[in-house]
Amino acid sequence: MVKKVLFITSNQGIEHDELTEPLNFLKSKGFEVIHAAEKNEDVATVKGDTKAATQYTPDTSFDHVDLNDYDLLVIPGGTVNADTLRINQDAQKIIQHFADNHKPIAAICHGPWALIDADRIKDKNLTSYKSIKLDLENAGGKWVDEEVHRCNTGGWVLITSRNPDDLPAFNEAILKELEGDAA
Repeated sequence: MVKKVLFITSNQGIEHDELTEPLNFLKSKGFEVIHAAEKNEDVATVKGDTKAATQYTPDTSFDHVDLNDYDLLVIPGGTVNADTLRINQDAQKIIQHFADNHKPIAAICHGPWALIDADRIKDKNLTSYKSIKLDLENAGGKWVDEEVHRCNTGGWVLITSRNPDDLPAFNEAILKELEGDAA
């Protein structure tokens, strides 16, 4: 059976490469990948949080996703994206479902910010974009400065990376997790 990966984003401010590179990489490896956004309307990506990039049409919206169908959740970065997901009740329920059902979550750059409001950071070791380090620590996480970090504290796996430069390692860590080869 082909494993399914769910990407969640807001409809604006998603860091372009942090959405497209993992999504295309996982598709190229034969995984079924679904991109769900707050609304089933075009999502606006950005480069470096400030330059407008390509718009993409998501596959569906949060309210049309059966969370039991998915094996792993990916949360791309982008300051506006992550900040929006922090206050979206549906996004919070998705994050909580994955963590509570011991399914892996992968988040890059500002993506881990969304886990704070889902109350799923406490006691997790993780990395992120450096500007949210203090927020993650204040929420009970232990921040590390690594290209990619895998933490299984609390019975569920969290894979995190710092920024778009870490995408190759981030993609490989997700692949290993899906293939069951993670250490």
